[in-house]
Amino acid sequence: MGKPKDGGVAAMWDNSDVLLFCDICIREIERGNRPTTHFSKEGWSNIMRKFEESTGKKYDKVQFKNKWDHLKKEWKLWTELKRGETGLGWNTSRKTIDASDEWWDERLKVFVCV
Repeated sequence: MGKPKDGGVAAMWDNSDVLLFCDICIREIERGNRPTTHFSKEGWSNIMRKFEESTGKKYDKVQFKNKWDHLKKEWKLWTELKRGETGLGWNTSRKTIDASDEWWDERLKVFVCV
C-alpha cells in the first residue's frame, strides 16, 4: 500500500479490488493496449478510469503499476511452487494449495532459502 508521490491517499486493496483490477487489465490486454511487456498510455488511462468508475477509488499510475508488479511477483512464486507437481488440490475456503504437511515442509525449505 503505497502513497502517491503528491502526498495523496494510500492505495487500499481488498480482494474485490484486486479481482476487478485483474479483470480490467485482462480487458485492456485483449483490446491491444499492452502491445509489448507494458501497458500503453491509453491502457493505463483506461485502467485508472474504469477502476475509479467501479470503486470510487482514485489511484495514480504508480499505485496501479506497483500493484501490477506485486501481483506479477506473486504469480511467479505461485507457478514456481506448483512446477512439476501433480495431485495437488485447492482449498476453496482458504484459497490455498491443498497438500500434505510433508509437501509444504519440502516446498518451504526450497523457497525460504531462495
